[in-house]
Amino acid sequence: MKITIIGAGNMARGIATRVLAGGHTVTITAKDPGKAVRLVDELRQQADGAGRVGADDEAAVDQADIVVLAVPFDAARQLAASYGPRLGGKVLIDISNPVDATLDALVVAPDTSAAEQIAEAAGAEVRVVKAFNTTFAATLVAGQVHGTPLDVFIAGDDQSAREEVADLVASGGLNPVDVGALEHARQLEGFQLLHMALQIREGGYGWASTIKIVAP
Repeated sequence: MKITIIGAGNMARGIATRVLAGGHTVTITAKDPGKAVRLVDELRQQADGAGRVGADDEAAVDQADIVVLAVPFDAARQLAASYGPRLGGKVLIDISNPVDATLDALVVAPDTSAAEQIAEAAGAEVRVVKAFNTTFAATLVAGQVHGTPLDVFIAGDDQSAREEVADLVASGGLNPVDVGALEHARQLEGFQLLHMALQIREGGYGWASTIKIVAP
């Protein structure tokens, strides 16, 4: 698949690492083109999969099968509105967590989620999927915590879009967990708020933990 990641921060690096491990083509585009080029150079040096990576301007969005918004919530919502008319039929992945600065609360109302607001901004023709919001950048680069592959929770109203994202996740060595409709992004964002808060408490996990479903 052709994956375009908008953003060139730590989460972009982590997701791109998994996508490349799955043998896909990744294009990084960012507000700061130089930052995108530097990330691409790092990924080329570190990549151990069969995928290809490059940097491009925003035109890369038009060629993508899946577009990943690897930016904070407010920026993701603005980008969804801006790119929406060009994304008809494409899968748009929202990874954001709409948390306040102190990690005490979500900044969206209980009857909505960042993903639902991004979907509304993007328009009805865009297949929005929530994914990767419960994983941290360093654990994505590693692909596992203590030898256990990461779970990636996936929510979206379009079943085929969820399946495409699940295939992407599995190809990178991670475990996709389909939780159903996009409204379940509310729960995913809620328990990630707690997960994030646990990182910074005394004796916290230092952004190195993961959320895992353990079943027979």
